[in-house]
Amino acid sequence: MDKKKVAVPLVCHGHSRPVVDLFYSPITPDGFFLISASKDSHPMLRNGETGDWIGTFEGHKGAVWSSCLDNNALRAASASADFSAKLWDALTGDVLHSFEHKHIVRACAFSEDTKLLITGGFEKILRVFDLNRLDAPPTEFDKSPGSIRTLTWLHSDQTILSSCTDIGGVRLWDVRSGKIVQTLETKSSVTSAEVSQDGRYITTADGSTVKFWDANHFGLVKSYDMPCNIESASLEPKSGEKFVAGGEDMWVRVFDFYTGEEIGCNKGHHGPVHCVRFSPTGESYASGSEDGTIRIWQTTPNHEENESISRRVKHGVDEVAKKIEGFHINKEGKTAEKPSDG
Repeated sequence: MDKKKVAVPLVCHGHSRPVVDLFYSPITPDGFFLISASKDSHPMLRNGETGDWIGTFEGHKGAVWSSCLDNNALRAASASADFSAKLWDALTGDVLHSFEHKHIVRACAFSEDTKLLITGGFEKILRVFDLNRLDAPPTEFDKSPGSIRTLTWLHSDQTILSSCTDIGGVRLWDVRSGKIVQTLETKSSVTSAEVSQDGRYITTADGSTVKFWDANHFGLVKSYDMPCNIESASLEPKSGEKFVAGGEDMWVRVFDFYTGEEIGCNKGHHGPVHCVRFSPTGESYASGSEDGTIRIWQTTPNHEENESISRRVKHGVDEVAKKIEGFHINKEGKTAEKPSDG
């Protein structure tokens, strides 16, 4: 294994069980925030820049598999093995509402306009809750081919992405019709799906592969084989020149987006890495692990990263320009449906 310059992360303790999901808020007037989900049943809120603990959301009675913040970081949501999803006041830590389900809830996500919350899990039903009418029954999409693992919004809340625990692929749902209109094919089940900050790419991790898809056209843009099974990947939000990935070998690796070359390798976790996410500034990224810790790594490039990036920029300007130009042209997604699995 190459010797890389040793990075010293901020280590955030507090969870007593594995950390299974991380989510950064956008930048707000008060800065940006990081929420973590853990099997210890207590999501935690932190200052996204320093990692300092702000508060713990108490109320779940089972593992929390997913947690997120709305765009203003004023409310939080969580999905739990106690058959519920909860909506929280992120300033006070109070439960605003508990959405009861009939089985384990694995995923939740706020819409971009913060008016809706989607949930999914073992019931294979995707539910859309109206947060202005908390007691109203949700809209239900019940054609998921498997237990739902991840959920995220796309296209200004017109499309929902979902992946499944037991089958490959990412499904794109049209919110108005409630139907699957496209499937992004993968061999293994997708354990992480992220829409880039500029809305251009969908980043997925399946098995030992990280893939990047055009978020408007849905074509496969890049696919890279990783050194081990990867559970999570995240694209740097500002320049988009690199991405991070973490998985079963406990390392948090940094790769060049254009070539797939490994340009950084950070060790520190003492168990598999379940989740990695870039901060909204792109200046740091966080990893959560089986060891119960969150580590926040600075992205300030080391010499090796600098050399790799400058080398690639010099030699690949034309190719890069062509690719970027191509993406601006593609406005509308095709809806050719393929058999799937995710």
